[in-house]
Amino acid sequence: MTLNVVTLVGRVGGDPDVKYFESGSVVCKCTLAVNRRSRDNDEPDWFNLEIWGKTAEIAANYVRKGSLIGITGSLKFEYWQDRATGANRSKPVIRVERLDLLGSKRDNEAAGMGNYQSNEEF
Repeated sequence: MTLNVVTLVGRVGGDPDVKYFESGSVVCKCTLAVNRRSRDNDEPDWFNLEIWGKTAEIAANYVRKGSLIGITGSLKFEYWQDRATGANRSKPVIRVERLDLLGSKRDNEAAGMGNYQSNEEF
């Protein structure tokens, strides 16, 4: 048995970047800051999020910089070769399957909008 589940609650680092494809697919990318409590400081950990389908459309419409959200998804890695140096590079990305808008109605202006789960298979 294997398990790859990530659950995070934090604030969005910037307005989402949304792309629509000719196939009808939608992807939304953004960053999430999650506070890590320690004795010395409250430095946030930053996570790259990737959201697809109907959930991506909801994120595009209701998520903004500073929005408090909760997500559940899985960890994956993106790999590429740096164009300038030719070095192999990678970064972790959270593939979001469920999105919860957690801020107050005033914070996210999404009255009645609770949680969203992607039903798309990839």
